[in-house]
Amino acid sequence: MASYRGARRAARRARARRIRAAGLLGVIAVVAAALGWQLPSSSSTAAPPSHVVPKEPPRPPAEARRDRPDALGEAGGAVPSGTTVFDEHVPGVANLDPALLEALRWAAADAAAAGVQLVVDSGWRSPAYQERLLHEAVWKYGSEEEAARWVATPNTSAHVSGAAVDIGPSGAAAWLSDHGAAYGLCQVYANEPWHYELRSGAAGHGCPPMYADAAHDPRMQPRG
Repeated sequence: MASYRGARRAARRARARRIRAAGLLGVIAVVAAALGWQLPSSSSTAAPPSHVVPKEPPRPPAEARRDRPDALGEAGGAVPSGTTVFDEHVPGVANLDPALLEALRWAAADAAAAGVQLVVDSGWRSPAYQERLLHEAVWKYGSEEEAARWVATPNTSAHVSGAAVDIGPSGAAAWLSDHGAAYGLCQVYANEPWHYELRSGAAGHGCPPMYADAAHDPRMQPRG
């Protein structure tokens, strides 16, 4: 009888240990789930913990712009689609050099009489806006040297000083190419038929020869 009771007590102790062990494993499983751990399994291969987030690859400037909508906002020089030289509420137009803006308005009025509308694709730009465009150009063209053919630095850009405007669409730029000298408006770079600046004497003597691109313009050299 004594041996029977001893056996029953041993069985109860063993069952209690199993219950405590099962309870402990349950607690561990709950904690692991809360922390995102992955418990080892005999039927699965090793895998990285589910709470580890892979490192994102570098994003192009276009995506970075969506993170900072103010970087290329209207206050910095971006112009809404369809902007004209008469839209004084747009900073990209209002901050242009007054003499340049006056010449553009005379030209725009005469172009409108000929059925052509001059649209401002870009005008004045803030230094921050210009810097962002330069970074995008380096990303697009693959080097600072190639980007310099299209986009100037903030401290050399005629856009930042309000002395340049980009005109579109292509038909309007072509009209200005034919008639712009009469207003002192000249295409400056052969590779940018949209880029115009004011040139004194152009009305009487025609526009000066164009540079191949901005990289050949002496004004685009870094200022000391």
